Amino acid sequence: MLLFVIFCPIVAAILIMVGAPARKTALVASMLTLAITLFLLGSLQGWQRDYQHVTSFSISPDWHLSFTTGLDGLSMVMVLLATIVTLAAVWFTGKIDRYENAFYGCLLLISGGAIGAFASIDLFFFYAFHELALIPTFLLIGIWGSGNKTVAAWKITIYLAVGSFILLLGLILLYQSVPVASRSFDIRALKAAAALGQFSLEAQRHIYLLLLIGFGILVSLFPFHTWAPEAYASAPAPAAMLHAGVLKKFGLYGLLRLAIPLLPDGARHWTSLLVVLLLGNIIYVGLVTIAQKRLDWMLGYSSVMHMGYIFLGIASANILGVTGAAALMFAHGLSIALLFAIAGEIRKRTGTLLLDDLGGLAKVMPFAGLAFGLGAFAASGLPGFANFAGEIMIFFGAFKNGWEIERFCLFQIATVLGLWGVVISTVYMLRAYRKAFMGTLAERWKDLVDLRPMLCAPVALLVGALLCYGFFPQSFVQIITPAFRPYLSANK
Repeated sequence: MLLFVIFCPIVAAILIMVGAPARKTALVASMLTLAITLFLLGSLQGWQRDYQHVTSFSISPDWHLSFTTGLDGLSMVMVLLATIVTLAAVWFTGKIDRYENAFYGCLLLISGGAIGAFASIDLFFFYAFHELALIPTFLLIGIWGSGNKTVAAWKITIYLAVGSFILLLGLILLYQSVPVASRSFDIRALKAAAALGQFSLEAQRHIYLLLLIGFGILVSLFPFHTWAPEAYASAPAPAAMLHAGVLKKFGLYGLLRLAIPLLPDGARHWTSLLVVLLLGNIIYVGLVTIAQKRLDWMLGYSSVMHMGYIFLGIASANILGVTGAAALMFAHGLSIALLFAIAGEIRKRTGTLLLDDLGGLAKVMPFAGLAFGLGAFAASGLPGFANFAGEIMIFFGAFKNGWEIERFCLFQIATVLGLWGVVISTVYMLRAYRKAFMGTLAERWKDLVDLRPMLCAPVALLVGALLCYGFFPQSFVQIITPAFRPYLSANK
């Protein structure tokens, strides 16, 4: 069933490319993928540290290379995020004027690549599936994008290609750092090698730095963040939903999956560097976000800014902070997908996303105003949404790190500064909401129509998931925590 979840979007994309009805095929594939994912989530009796639903096909015994997939709590949450956002993105797409089949095919390839990366236990396919998802991202921006789409497509291509190359170097070095007799691409075998102390301290420092830079570029870690806002502003809304909501989480997932269990000494060595960089995401990028005058650019920068919180949870290296990071990855994916979807619908109807040109849209688009407001409240960390649960766990986890020291340590200073990021995000989200939906309605917008009734379903799906895990965050903790308990201390 897990193989079905991985390959259903890919097979559907191929069928669409050869002539199958694009929208119907994409919707059916997305619904089936989400339904099977929910079944997998509900059918498991309990989450242990070991992978479940493991399937393995040997490819090269000499290289210990096999196509191996499986789910633990962390990967299950990420696969669930991917399937939810995929269905919402496909649903919001609607009619495409040119190359419709290719457009839907690219969306499904991004989805299949992301799901495959999250579910892969083998390092080779972990990397390969992500690269598969990057190619259609470039095409969606370059062919169907808006604004300065050519520059944006080339910029994201160069940045992510460099990030992927650095990441590849880190993964190769990780593989080669294990004694020849123990070498394997299997993450479980690498964890066993790490438990036996087969990664030297010097090797951990070098590998972790390569992984941090490689994954950091893919996630838009400061100062490697400038590709993201322009790419998301130029991308079609469904592509922005999938990349910002799902695919960008690959880098964060990679740090949680590889750096924490395999390279703990390397992570400790570079902690100060990571904390300084993530504060750049939270404070500097947050202030830049306030200055934006276009809704799409504001959302792009806000997505970069919120990555700083997740990096803070990863850097805290305790169960509370890391669990909060995983929860915020899920919550941010849902909220930013919802905001990009509504922004895309506004652009379709008005032809502009300049905040000064909008205003009063809630009078003619009340459902869109409600949906955007809920997404803005979630992104601001309002209690009741999953974002709040993730952020509060991150802040408590990071502040608790080093609590035995009588004076403030680096993490406590970073947490205090990070809390100002909540204020900053509230300012720019409420400002954008007021400028777009409140105030006087311009004469030229009086004939606008609200979202179609059919679009209530994807909005309800995204908002419902945000509220569900916002009111019941313990369900996240029970799923995710067993994946980290062998490596992290709850009292750390």
